[in-house]
Amino acid sequence: MNEYDIAGVQHVAKTSWNDTYNGIIPQKIQDAFLSQAYSEDMLKFRMEHSPLLIAEEKGKIVGFINTSLTNENGEAELLAIYLLPNYQRKGIGKALLQEGILILKNVQRLFVNVESDNQKGHNFYAKRGFQVIDVFNDDFDGHTLNTTKMLLNIS
Repeated sequence: MNEYDIAGVQHVAKTSWNDTYNGIIPQKIQDAFLSQAYSEDMLKFRMEHSPLLIAEEKGKIVGFINTSLTNENGEAELLAIYLLPNYQRKGIGKALLQEGILILKNVQRLFVNVESDNQKGHNFYAKRGFQVIDVFNDDFDGHTLNTTKMLLNIS
């Protein structure tokens, strides 16, 4: 990803969040989160400090993945992986995940937190070998989310 891709990534984030979390997270909370987490400044910060890859089709950004860097214990976190709804279930998410893992140095374990009611997310991660390791409540801007922590063993 580079600075020219920011608007495309913002569009993917907003569209996929609204599609995924409609009825799960109130719209007002989604909007507040998206405006902060996917602001131009925050995306520039992410590009400088963590792996952020995009998926394009015919020059249009259709998805992205963002991970943390691998820590000294060989662990990394999948911070975000989103696709426009019309591009889901076409192998793009799988390819993004594979590339995201490949660029992580010495990663042995990849963690992800997924909202428990996000069935599409759960199915995607389970198909890729992630296992549920914890379920907990999370305060998300005053809205309680039931969150599932999943783990993919790489090594």
